[in-house]
Amino acid sequence: MRVRRTVPWRALLPVVALVLVLLTALLPAPYVIESPGPVTNTLGTTQIDGTATPVIRIPGRRTYPTSGALDLLTVSVVGSPSVRPSWLTLAASWFDPAQSVTPIDELYPPGLTQKQSAEEGAAEMTGSQQSAVAAALRHLGYPVSGTVTVRSVLARTPAAGVLRPGDVVRSFAGHPVVDSCGLQDLVLAHGTAPTPITVERAGSARTVTVAPRRTALGGGERRPLLGVTTSSTYRFPFPVKLQLADVDGPSAGMMFALGIIDELTPGALTGGLHVAGTGTICGDGSVGPIGGIIQKLAGARRAGATVFLAPASNCDEVVGHIPDGLHVFRVERLSDALAVLRTVAARRSTADLPTCSARVGS
Repeated sequence: MRVRRTVPWRALLPVVALVLVLLTALLPAPYVIESPGPVTNTLGTTQIDGTATPVIRIPGRRTYPTSGALDLLTVSVVGSPSVRPSWLTLAASWFDPAQSVTPIDELYPPGLTQKQSAEEGAAEMTGSQQSAVAAALRHLGYPVSGTVTVRSVLARTPAAGVLRPGDVVRSFAGHPVVDSCGLQDLVLAHGTAPTPITVERAGSARTVTVAPRRTALGGGERRPLLGVTTSSTYRFPFPVKLQLADVDGPSAGMMFALGIIDELTPGALTGGLHVAGTGTICGDGSVGPIGGIIQKLAGARRAGATVFLAPASNCDEVVGHIPDGLHVFRVERLSDALAVLRTVAARRSTADLPTCSARVGS
C-alpha cells in the first residue's frame, strides 16, 4: 500500500521566492556600468589594424628622444540600449569604488540614437586632436590659424532646422569662434539659454538663435550640446599625425598637446616619471572638464602613474577619490601642466603647486 504525501503549499514559498529573486537578478537593468578603460602612452605606440603605430608622428621635423610616460586615459562602458547589464552584474559593480552605475538614459537619452552619439564622439576626438596640435605649436611659437565649419546637423536636436552643413561659425554669444574646442567650451560655459550664433552661409553673414540641450555622452560626460558636428580647418606650418583607435570624445586633448611638445623639444618633459592626465584643450591652451574622472584616477594608478594632471573644473569630483601613491595637480591651461612637469622632472618640491587636495586609499 502506497501513501501519497503532499507538500504544504506554504513550504514552497521560500523556493518560489528564491526563484523569483534569481530571475529578477538576471533581468536587464536600465543602467550602465562605467569602469577604468585602456590607458595609452602618448609617447609610445598604439595598435592600428594589428600594427604597432606611433601615437604621435611628426614627419619631416626634427624630434628628440624622450622617456617616462604621458598617459591618456579612457572610460569603458558596459551596457547600451540594446544590450543592458543584468541586475546581478550591477550588484557586483557596487563593491568596486572605481566603477559607477549610471542610468542608461543619461548616456543614451531618448531622441539621440547610439549612432548619433558615436558620430558626435568621433567628431569631438578629431577636433580635440587638431586643437591639441594647435595648442602645442602655438606654445612653441609657431603661427597657427583656423576656422570652424558645421559638418552635420543631427535630427531632433536644438540645431536641427536652424544651422546647416557648410555654415562657418564666426561667433557664439558674441564671442569669436576660432576652433571646435573653443566652440564646445563656449557652449559649456553658456549653458542651455537661447543663444545668438553668427555664421557665414553662402558668402553672407547671418545670426541665428539656438538653445543648447543638456545631453549625456559616453564616458560619464553630461553637458549642453547644440546637436552639430564641426570641423576645425587649421593652417599648420607642418603636419603632425596623431593615431588612436576606438576612442571617442575630446578628453585626450591636453595629453596629446604635452606629447607633441615633448617630441619637438630636447629632453624629457617627465624626467622619466610615469605621468597621466586628462582634459580637453583648446587651440589657445585652455584646459576644460571631462567625464569619468573617478574611473580615470583609478586607471592611471593601476597603470603605474604617480603624477596626475586634472582639470581644475573637475577638482570637486577628485577630492576623496585619489588612490594611494597618486599625486594630483590641478591645471587650467597647458602652461600650468608644463609647470607641473618641469617641477616634478627636476625633483623639486611641489608644495607650491595647485592640487586637488584630499587623498584616500584606493
